[in-house]
Amino acid sequence: MHTPVLLEKVIEYLEPKPGENFIDCTIGEAGHAKVVLEKISPDGRILGIDIDRESLKRIQPQERLILVQGNFKELKKIVIENNFLIVNGILFDLGLSSWQIEESGKGFTYKKDEPLIMILNGKQVVAAEEIINSWPEESLIEIFKKYGEEKYSRRIVREIVNRRKLAPIKTTFQLREVVSRAIPSAFSLTRRGTLNRILARIFQALRIVINDELENLKQGLEQAVEIIAPGGRIVVISFHSLEDRIVKRLFKEKENQGQLEILTDRPVMADEFEISMNYRSRSAKLRAAVKK
Repeated sequence: MHTPVLLEKVIEYLEPKPGENFIDCTIGEAGHAKVVLEKISPDGRILGIDIDRESLKRIQPQERLILVQGNFKELKKIVIENNFLIVNGILFDLGLSSWQIEESGKGFTYKKDEPLIMILNGKQVVAAEEIINSWPEESLIEIFKKYGEEKYSRRIVREIVNRRKLAPIKTTFQLREVVSRAIPSAFSLTRRGTLNRILARIFQALRIVINDELENLKQGLEQAVEIIAPGGRIVVISFHSLEDRIVKRLFKEKENQGQLEILTDRPVMADEFEISMNYRSRSAKLRAAVKK
């Protein structure tokens, strides 16, 4: 079951009111959207966007909820095409949904043995398997350093290159085994949590590159600032430092230009109770701003 992260804080910062219109740029399983839809009844609407067509198929159709398969880097185009021109609030929840992680079969998690795909929309040409097995050693090192911030990148890539000479690395468990062999034994044997964090960073780096996530975020945020009505609020939930850095910088830049007022001096994070109920929320950071 998917539990929306930081739900109470999302509602607090979005401040949805009856009759207002909102965009959920990453509607996923509509956890946040369902609550917002109640707050804006009887005639407020939500435009729900998701890059993953399969995720959209899982959402129960509702009146006043418009669903669009697309990339939020084309937010302005989507808004115009759907005649959704008055926007009072925009939400970006940048994490994968529980279904995508646990049931999509696309290899987003190192905890299940699945093909190395990691493609969200089905359109990208390059899957994770191709990157792992055919990209040059230095390119892989750059990916893991830049997008995973992984200090053992060179050691891990060396092991990957040696292994793929013998046989292709096709599944998540095969990649997990290669990574676990590459890191120092002191970490793999005595600090299982450290191994899991390294694996998470490696998988994160691949997913970011395959789906061009950081560039999409930059473009989506720029367009969100442009299309939202004065007084409208933008709320972003990020799950790693690379995303959070982009949000922080863009909000600050737009505030300096007189376009936004930042509502969160520091990122809002889940409290201990929410983390105990929904472990996925442990790394979530929420930032919010209002259009001037």
